[in-house]
Amino acid sequence: MKNGVLSDTQISDLIEGGAITASRPFDAGQVQPASLDLRLSHRAYRVRASFLAGRGQTVRARLDQFTMHEIDLSDGAVLEKGCVYVVPVMEHLSLPAGMTAAASAKSSIGRLDMLTRIITDNGVEFDRVPDGYDGPLFVEICPRSFSVLVRPGLMLNQIIFRHGKTFINDDDLTALHAKTPIVNGPAVISDGLGFSVDLKPQDGDLVGYRAKPHTGVIDLSQIGHYDPADFWEEVRTTDGRIILDPGAFYILVSREAIAIPPDCAAEMAPYLAMVGEFRVHYAGFFDPGFGWDSAGGSGSRGVLEVRCHEAPFVLEHGQIVGRLVYEHMSQTPAALYGQDIKSNYQGQGLKLSKHFKG
Repeated sequence: MKNGVLSDTQISDLIEGGAITASRPFDAGQVQPASLDLRLSHRAYRVRASFLAGRGQTVRARLDQFTMHEIDLSDGAVLEKGCVYVVPVMEHLSLPAGMTAAASAKSSIGRLDMLTRIITDNGVEFDRVPDGYDGPLFVEICPRSFSVLVRPGLMLNQIIFRHGKTFINDDDLTALHAKTPIVNGPAVISDGLGFSVDLKPQDGDLVGYRAKPHTGVIDLSQIGHYDPADFWEEVRTTDGRIILDPGAFYILVSREAIAIPPDCAAEMAPYLAMVGEFRVHYAGFFDPGFGWDSAGGSGSRGVLEVRCHEAPFVLEHGQIVGRLVYEHMSQTPAALYGQDIKSNYQGQGLKLSKHFKG
């Protein structure tokens, strides 16, 4: 197998060969161009605090120590904001030697300010599955802004599989941009492709949304259902700057339009901590084909999930806030994002999650 991120065809081969199994048959559309969506099982565990299993420990053993109570999800159950839950997923891994995996929240989940991270037996990092891992997967869920209603089978997280070295260094990324542009403008390349925030929209003065502090419950199975005004305040500016409030969660958008070629994938990574008192990055994977076939081939802008930390912070138009780390694909996917599959965010601008109208 060629080094790189595995494609949909290769993930399907892992399923066929028994390296990925599940407690019920896989769903149509669960295999994405470069990732596999993971499904919640039927029981959640409300725990006292977030945890990692640690070397020589299983997640089940840790649950015995930290569980406050169990919740049956069969008929749907509310996970309350500010609380921490652990839910086994239906999928089980038996990875071959030389293969690792990495997980991330799906785009719609990150845009709801839900902290969802995969944990494993013997795990010492969130969202990272070690070489040759053989064991179960669990998702830790901490809703931050909104309480949510979940059911078995919902897909909150996605996982990619890596064989060997996959990351594209800066020199090769510069050459790739020269050959086939990956951003609609000058490429700021330093440990990946830098991107900045757009606070001077071409039309109007709407630059983002801020989560309201007291709202109703969001049923994650409802698509295009909720009025944004019930959950979000509009953020507007006419001078290209906004002040982020400590503890507040914002949806903003990148100034750049980004493209992911068919033979590449990308992961969003935080920028240097020294640039400000905020975090950008809750949902991190960009599939091959993202922005590749949008209007005029000009790419798609990245939606930024931003949380401010201890101090109010002035965020200004064009400020670099994050970076995309590009990776080689092991092979080109059979289906590309936005072309061959239904893709909610292809050609996007400033956009809330798919659960909202508009």
